[in-house]
Amino acid sequence: MNAQELHRIVATRLRHVGQRYTVKRRQLVELLRAADQPMHIPDILKTDESLAQSSVYRNLSVLLQAGVVQRIVTNDPFGRYELACDLTEHHHHLICSRCGTVKSISVPDSIESILDGSLADVASAAGYRLTQHRLDLVGLCSDCA
Repeated sequence: MNAQELHRIVATRLRHVGQRYTVKRRQLVELLRAADQPMHIPDILKTDESLAQSSVYRNLSVLLQAGVVQRIVTNDPFGRYELACDLTEHHHHLICSRCGTVKSISVPDSIESILDGSLADVASAAGYRLTQHRLDLVGLCSDCA
């Protein structure tokens, strides 16, 4: 998705929750779009020193509510943020249970198809209709292993 289309979708989602697409929110979206991995707030603040910590927390909360970003929970004190999967390429995460590092990974289409079918079966057995999935693999990164 090109930047112009992304910003149009973000603006629409924010309007649906009664919010405006401010300059600071646009900065956050651009920063997350350019990142190759989910970012935690200290990294966001280091990357763009013009952003105030309180503003980042507040704006990420609004972007979460609007379905623009998603939060990846790890065992470290900071959640990681990235653009919602429907705004980017579908992927999964490797999460280190010791240091909290998060790495985005893509799996081959053949495996993704098997996952979709298996997870749809699990959801159906529980009375759910699967619309999407997110998969986090938890273990130890090479530095912590």
